[in-house]
Amino acid sequence: MNTFKKYSVLVTGFFIISCTEVIDLEVTEAAPRLVIEASLDWNKGTMGNEQNIQLSTSTPYFDSNSIEIVTGATVVVTNMNNGTIFNFVDQNNGNYYTDSFIPIRNDTYKLEVLYNNETYLAEEIMTPVADIEALFQSTENGFDDEVLEVNLRYIDPAGIDNYYLFRLQKEGALLPDLRDMSDEFTDGNSTTLFFELIEDEEINQEAFVAGDKAIIHFYGISKRYFNYIRLLIAQNESGGPFSTIPVPLRGNCTNMTNEDNYAFGYFRASQVVKTTYTFE
Repeated sequence: MNTFKKYSVLVTGFFIISCTEVIDLEVTEAAPRLVIEASLDWNKGTMGNEQNIQLSTSTPYFDSNSIEIVTGATVVVTNMNNGTIFNFVDQNNGNYYTDSFIPIRNDTYKLEVLYNNETYLAEEIMTPVADIEALFQSTENGFDDEVLEVNLRYIDPAGIDNYYLFRLQKEGALLPDLRDMSDEFTDGNSTTLFFELIEDEEINQEAFVAGDKAIIHFYGISKRYFNYIRLLIAQNESGGPFSTIPVPLRGNCTNMTNEDNYAFGYFRASQVVKTTYTFE
């Protein structure tokens, strides 16, 4: 019996050692591209005059260095309906800032970025958002009737194609839950969205309990951005052996000087309602 035990340990040790072989893989690195993070978010009920646009360059996938910020660029946003120009001032940290922006519902805004002698352009509509009619907690609308969820109710404006983005996050959580929605089947109706968390030890997720806070951002978005973010969310949530292969997503920022050297990121102009719900 003792001999068998020793033999088993020896064989097990052999397989453990055999599985520790290191394989070096060569990963092709693409040339850095400009990354434009330009979300002009107009918090409903405020002037919306303070806005930031972030510029950086892409880095290799396995690069652990900090983000490569971009300074020295020229960033301008123009209201195409009335010709008003807003200059975003370089803060020398990758941020470009203005405190004089004037958001107007349904007006078209053009972003122009001049970087490394190349010009990038994008256009978006300042898309309005509906009001939140009610926020309440329950255990009835989610997937688990023993788990708390927060419910958000809004009334969709009738006769208009509307598109929405919801950014839902438990206070202290690392990542938000993003959801896109259109009014294709809810035009003009009262709509309720629920946000619940089901306990999952594998991802260290716990259900909501009394005292927890849910941070809610409710955006009005354009149809083009809706199509973009829907693909982005789908790729982020895909997985497993039968999932489709992710593909690079092109935003709406076009390089007018060299179209092959396109930028990553998206120029968005959205009205947003931001609120927090505390569970009881």
